[in-house]
Amino acid sequence: MTRLKTLDGKVTSIDAEAIENLAASLRGGVFSDGDSEYDEARTIWNAMVDRKPGLVVRAMGTSDVRSAVNFARDNGLLVAIRSGGHQIAGHAVAEGALLIDLSQMRSVRVDPTMKTARVEPGASLGDVDKETQSHALALPMGINSTTGIAGLTLGGGFGWITRKFGMTIDSLISVDIVTADGAFVRASANENADLFWAIRGGGGNFGIVTSFEFQLHDVGPEVLAGLIVHPLEDAPSLLQEFGKIANSAPDELTIWVVMRKAPPLPFLTEDWHGKEVLVFAICYIGDEEDGGESLKQLRALGNPVADVIGPSPFVGWQTAFDPLLTPGMRNYWKSHDFNGLPGEAVSVLLNAIQSLPDPNCEVFIAHVGGAMARVADDATAYPQRSSHFIMNVHTRWEDASGDDACIGWARKLFDDTAQYSTGSVYVNFMPDDEIERVTGAYGGNMERLSRVKARYDPGNLFRLNHNIKPAGLPQAAE
Repeated sequence: MTRLKTLDGKVTSIDAEAIENLAASLRGGVFSDGDSEYDEARTIWNAMVDRKPGLVVRAMGTSDVRSAVNFARDNGLLVAIRSGGHQIAGHAVAEGALLIDLSQMRSVRVDPTMKTARVEPGASLGDVDKETQSHALALPMGINSTTGIAGLTLGGGFGWITRKFGMTIDSLISVDIVTADGAFVRASANENADLFWAIRGGGGNFGIVTSFEFQLHDVGPEVLAGLIVHPLEDAPSLLQEFGKIANSAPDELTIWVVMRKAPPLPFLTEDWHGKEVLVFAICYIGDEEDGGESLKQLRALGNPVADVIGPSPFVGWQTAFDPLLTPGMRNYWKSHDFNGLPGEAVSVLLNAIQSLPDPNCEVFIAHVGGAMARVADDATAYPQRSSHFIMNVHTRWEDASGDDACIGWARKLFDDTAQYSTGSVYVNFMPDDEIERVTGAYGGNMERLSRVKARYDPGNLFRLNHNIKPAGLPQAAE
């Protein structure tokens, strides 16, 4: 007998014959504690998450996913869905749950004539970039190549080319999705349009996507990209000017800010290693000469200790921050959206950077707008469409002994900057202790999302996420 957690939090026993019948229906397999595949499936990017599911189904295709969903629903089991396993909240794994692991489904198929791609949910951003860039095509995505495409897309998705081409969801053409009743459903603008609207930002609340179809865009293979590094002491004036430059930048130009202790980068002299710095991270995807003109104002600011902007393969720039985001470390994030960067908020940020609890901790501020901001707030489930700044307080450390200091530091900075924020938040940056922020994350779209949830998952089978309760079920209910 195998013991698994149920939807109501109790524990049930599933006999061996039932599990054998499930395994016989799969192309993949069923694994339990003691199997190497079990440990591979339950190990995710954030080392703070060390949970043991009751059973793991490693799916190889849509049929496997349908079998696993039907098995979970028929037995009333708690279900966790793992694709890339990169989400900060760690919802991919739950104690005692049936874990449906999609990490083996990694196919990326590009049609260079139609400029489209079919991508399975286990693919990473690096997988997508390698296939698309071989045709000088790209999809707007995030900035860490090990991130999973499924979670990124379902939460919205933004990165270096979002200002030019919109969010990841704005390039989504259709999905194949398995719903809570085990049905195979196609969703697009013309087919199950309500579901298609909801999955573009509404997370994994509505089913398990087994295939994404994306529109691709002409990018690269080379872009103008790199870093400008400044002493942190110059940050007040730099951030003031950054806000002005970012808001007036052409769509081709993206400028983000990172504040942290300088890692031992080869272009920094040794005396700067470990010192607090402000870094402008830049990507320009248009003509190189035009990019040089667009960057003149930014490059003229202050007295940088390094300026390493130049031509770079786009696929390489997409991996530039990977060394700072490797798996196996403990991570905790807190995030706010800001319409601007007032001096008072900047002062709070800078005071915090001067007391970083670990050299691996940082704060980054992403500026989004351009094409993303020309989409209506209610066109997709993701609602924060205005040009704005997204702050991610990213604490990162090696050992559990640092938990209290790092988490406490992040929460304090989050609290101290709350008064300057919009109250909204990018759902993919929310840790697992922010249940109360889900409504704020979706704003005016929340009521419609609840209605769609009630249609496609009335029993809230898919609840291990930043959960949207079905209409009629109180938001506090499980």
